[in-house]
Amino acid sequence: MSRPTPWHRTALHRIPGGRDGRRMLLVSIIDKTGTGLWAGCTALYFTYVSGLGLAQVGLLMTVSGGVGIAGAPLAGRLADRFPLVRLIAAAQLMRGAALLALLTTDNFLLLTLYSALGALPDRAGSVLIKLYAARLAGTERVRYQAIQRTTVNIGWSIGGLGAAAALTTGSTRAYGLLLLGNVLTYAVIAALTLRCAEPPAPARVAATSADAPKARPANPWRDRTFLGYTATDAALFLDDTILQVAVPLWIVHATSAPVGLAPLLLVLNTVLVVLFQVPLARFAATTPAARRLLVPLAGLFVVGTAALAASAAGGPAVAISALVVAVIALTFAEILHATASWELSVALAPAEAQGAYLGVHGLAHSTQRFAGPLLVTGVMAAGPLAWPVLGLALVGAAAAQHRVTRDRLAQPDTSSLSVPAVTVSE
Repeated sequence: MSRPTPWHRTALHRIPGGRDGRRMLLVSIIDKTGTGLWAGCTALYFTYVSGLGLAQVGLLMTVSGGVGIAGAPLAGRLADRFPLVRLIAAAQLMRGAALLALLTTDNFLLLTLYSALGALPDRAGSVLIKLYAARLAGTERVRYQAIQRTTVNIGWSIGGLGAAAALTTGSTRAYGLLLLGNVLTYAVIAALTLRCAEPPAPARVAATSADAPKARPANPWRDRTFLGYTATDAALFLDDTILQVAVPLWIVHATSAPVGLAPLLLVLNTVLVVLFQVPLARFAATTPAARRLLVPLAGLFVVGTAALAASAAGGPAVAISALVVAVIALTFAEILHATASWELSVALAPAEAQGAYLGVHGLAHSTQRFAGPLLVTGVMAAGPLAWPVLGLALVGAAAAQHRVTRDRLAQPDTSSLSVPAVTVSE
């Protein structure tokens, strides 16, 4: 009589991509654990260890964020020319080297230079990992992305808890140790990445004459449909900045809610993503289904921004209730948008230039990370009624994206989840 397979082994085998898919998930969780150690104390390190002023810290982070924008399209171009696994490992080692260089100086210009040099491979790495997952998981890419986002949030939580524990010592030495801990994770994930096999490039995918896609621009910068999609996606990525930047500041400056609510709401966000990212991925099992998610996404933005406005209109009980509603709505908006964005960006990219296209799409997130904080602080300065206005603007962005992708997605495409790909070797 055969023994039943343990549930954890069955679950592991259900992860798309086989052994390399599971190994890359391990890379993601280690990566984000290290990032969680460092991200929460970056500004504090520059303040208490490097001795920079508030304006200098702000300028340093703005410059590095601006330089990092170039990392996404650069990575996309390189990915169409060089082995993907080696590019990912090189980006990880570059991130570690740039971070380690911060320990060598307190000079403002050098710190800015090293931070900018680290931002380039950081944004490049995000695009390369996405491209690797898309090539490895194939038609199961949406499920794989959902699992990956879950592991990323777990990693962030572990790293954040570790950083919080280290900083309770009150010692400036803790900042340096957290930095070194992050550098160590980069070395570990580079070694793990190099053990992964190179995924088949989509240019090797052969389609039958009935399934052959129509000609598309090979250059994403000349593809108006894709540029329009990327521009609208940059706006929809604002859910990240609203949750991470605006909500904590809004609690302090505009509501009667206790300041301690801010970290609890971030924990709520993380828990919801971990619980619902994978189950909700089934609603984007095909490319048309992913496009349809833009409709409920728009509704969630309306609810979330309206609740933020309402949080400033009453006492502590009203403020807390409204903020919880806002975070729940915006978290589900984050989940749906992440799922739709992953699938649509891959489906809109022609196979022969997938790296270049996803590199350009990476500008959406990079630009939002750079300009988003400035936008949401402007909204907060304008007062509570500005939140519903922003919500309507995001509804407009979702509607524009729904329309701009309509004709392109109506064309048959071998990259769609509904069309099984046939490789040359098969």
